[in-house]
Amino acid sequence: MPADTGRRRISAVPRIVGRRLLLLAPITLVVTVGVFWLASLSPLDPLDAYMSGQSAALTDEQRGELRRTLGLDRSWWSAWWDWLRATLGGDLGRSMSYRQSVSTVIGDRLPWTLVLSVSGLVLALIISVCLGLWAALAPGSLADRAIGVLATVLAAVPPFVLGMGVIAVFALGLGLFPTGGLTDPGEGVAAGSLLRHLALPTVVFALSQVPWLILGLRETVIRTLSEDAVLFARLRGIPRRTIVVGHVLPVAAPPFIALTATRLPELIAGSVIVEAVFAWPGIGAAMVQAAQRLDLDLLCFLTVASTAAVLLCTLLADVLYVLLDPRVDTDV
Repeated sequence: MPADTGRRRISAVPRIVGRRLLLLAPITLVVTVGVFWLASLSPLDPLDAYMSGQSAALTDEQRGELRRTLGLDRSWWSAWWDWLRATLGGDLGRSMSYRQSVSTVIGDRLPWTLVLSVSGLVLALIISVCLGLWAALAPGSLADRAIGVLATVLAAVPPFVLGMGVIAVFALGLGLFPTGGLTDPGEGVAAGSLLRHLALPTVVFALSQVPWLILGLRETVIRTLSEDAVLFARLRGIPRRTIVVGHVLPVAAPPFIALTATRLPELIAGSVIVEAVFAWPGIGAAMVQAAQRLDLDLLCFLTVASTAAVLLCTLLADVLYVLLDPRVDTDV
């Protein structure tokens, strides 16, 4: 990349970051309002969820008193305003479903979500690079067609269906892996047990990401192989391996890295589904339970955090595209 072009791309980054960050606060604020408003329309009773379905055993006076104690008697906008002031003051509130502070719930579960997400992403990259290069270096071959079919099928299968199928075959059918959870019942967290429980959700998580990465890398490598510089190198008799390693991969890597960054928001949605299917004790499972029980303090914080993470991942993808892909117009 010429020096002038590189400087122009670097100078465009602050402008892109500034534009995106200006949208971050109003979008997250609207999301918080939406969470409380939609919760107010839900037919579920948060008091009944808090009492594990036993609120009918209470008298009307007891239910009213408990609603006032828990703050469930407020209008949704009053509850939203109180939550917003407390959150901005550093108090994330208390989870009714877990009977813990929201910060404790997040602290206990975030590490396990990171373990699953990072391991799934690493496995997805390994699979995508191997299969994408294999298909691209032999276009039109049986391997290329088979990999294309595999990517298309995986893209069409929802992660929860894929997860249930994997459980049916490898956990229930063959008995090779546990059906879910973090450890075996009654056991502490040990490396061996953790790896056994992590295997299936990691594979499902990775397979849900690989179709787009495989196809994206294949397209980039095939396009690079057709460039004049590569054709000229072939005419000079340079070995194919040298051409691929010395020219094709360095050119194809930046767009692939940028494409990977665009898939980062999918990690958030994917973790919610995969953790729910495999009963993995992470943030995604906590979000599902918070939604089922109208645990607004926890649900709203997780929704806001997820929204912010998606926006920041999208920002990262935009920055990487500008810095690494010369086809991107830096003047937009």
